[in-house]
Amino acid sequence: MQVYRSVRSLAKKVSEIKKRNKTIGLVPTMGFLHEGHASLVRKAKKDTDCVIVSIFVNPAQFGPKEDFKKYPRDLKRDLDICKKEDADIIFVPEAKDMYPDDYSTHVSVEGITEKLCGASRPGHFRGVTTVVTKLFNIAMPDIAYFGQKDAQQAIVIKKMAEDLNMDVDIKVMPIVREKDGLAMSSRNVYLSSSERVQAASLYKALRLAKRLFDQGEKNSGKIISKMKEVIGKEPDAKIDYIFIVDIKELKAIKKISGMALAAVAARVGNTRLIDNIILRQRPRIGRF
Repeated sequence: MQVYRSVRSLAKKVSEIKKRNKTIGLVPTMGFLHEGHASLVRKAKKDTDCVIVSIFVNPAQFGPKEDFKKYPRDLKRDLDICKKEDADIIFVPEAKDMYPDDYSTHVSVEGITEKLCGASRPGHFRGVTTVVTKLFNIAMPDIAYFGQKDAQQAIVIKKMAEDLNMDVDIKVMPIVREKDGLAMSSRNVYLSSSERVQAASLYKALRLAKRLFDQGEKNSGKIISKMKEVIGKEPDAKIDYIFIVDIKELKAIKKISGMALAAVAARVGNTRLIDNIILRQRPRIGRF
């Protein structure tokens, strides 16, 4: 496992890998890795010849009142996890290398970035798409891996890659959860013991949504109302949004048909958490 800290040095290494006709898998992260990230690395190892894991807390995707300065960081721990999962290259750039003083170029995906998390975090997705574009240009991956937990992010990245004719396959992998269902997230470390218990209400609400849908309920408003009841029982939980949307344009759906995304964001204490679940119509067996 090799660690690269500058854009120039990694770009040179990538050029050498490409000359040998080796495929590259990229796992972009902000560090403080957990089992969710590890699962992406394992998948990349199966699919490609060389796995690059980027560790970069991207300042461009944090708002002025968000948690950039206190975002959890533990590079030694991250490197240990990457080594255990047999990642080939770790890219740990400095912000000044990614964004020099005269930096003035950004990438924006319109429309879908203004909904869900984009509505309460203006500018967030511009920061995401800009840094991911830079990482794609530096690492030149054949496949890039993202987690379903950040469903809107994955949809935005897919749209960006399609619109800009980027020669990279975007693979979105399943959410990895704790035993009680809480989606693994680097921010979970912020939760107190009491808040940690209450945070499981997000997945409880999502499971209820799926159960209601599977039982035949197709009215989004009724499902959302029941979800709000579940989370609303927790004293330290404050809902940011609950939406049921289509999985391409993220438009709100009144009556569900086919497939939809149930997405929730809430603050538990001071910690903002997101989660989602796919609502998929089960195929009928036989004629009836």
